Amino acid sequence: MQTISEARLLDQAVAQAHAMRDEHDGLTMVGYGYWQLFDEHGHLKDGAPFANLITQVGDQFYGDRAAAIGSIAVVTGMRLGTGGATAVAKTGAGAAIVTYVTASQIAIAGGFPTTALNGSSRRIQWKSTWGAGVATANGINEWVITNETPITNVAGTAANTISRAVDTGSPVNKAAGDTLDIVWNHDLLGA
Repeated sequence: MQTISEARLLDQAVAQAHAMRDEHDGLTMVGYGYWQLFDEHGHLKDGAPFANLITQVGDQFYGDRAAAIGSIAVVTGMRLGTGGATAVAKTGAGAAIVTYVTASQIAIAGGFPTTALNGSSRRIQWKSTWGAGVATANGINEWVITNETPITNVAGTAANTISRAVDTGSPVNKAAGDTLDIVWNHDLLGA
């Protein structure tokens, strides 16, 4: 139980903290990344940057895991799709794969995720690689990070999607001999 003097000290500390900063501390997360397509000889064929949206489930993932509360599952992998005409959204249809590329579910690459300072922000980086003969399709223009456990050969749902990206400007046309790398960055930005 707090004494009156402890309560007053706490009130003064809070008041002092508010005097030294804006009303909001500006904590945000932004997501972006890039994809690269390599031919059967390892030569770069194509690539592009993308922006992504961290979903409501992604917000819960980062918040609950950072606070060591809740039971939200760890990230297990990524999926690909061709339904990029549906815009990304925090919840609902735009928060999950819309048109799934069969057998495109794949685990996060070994050594990932990574965490490091990037300037003044904390970067969490994710990567997956689809090798030759995996997820061969034209018009790949959506991808997600999922925490479905275990990851299965289905589109998944918004309830197990941490982040979704759409790239309608340069869809990926992955031939049977091609390898596709997708790298995501989630940056936590303080004030």
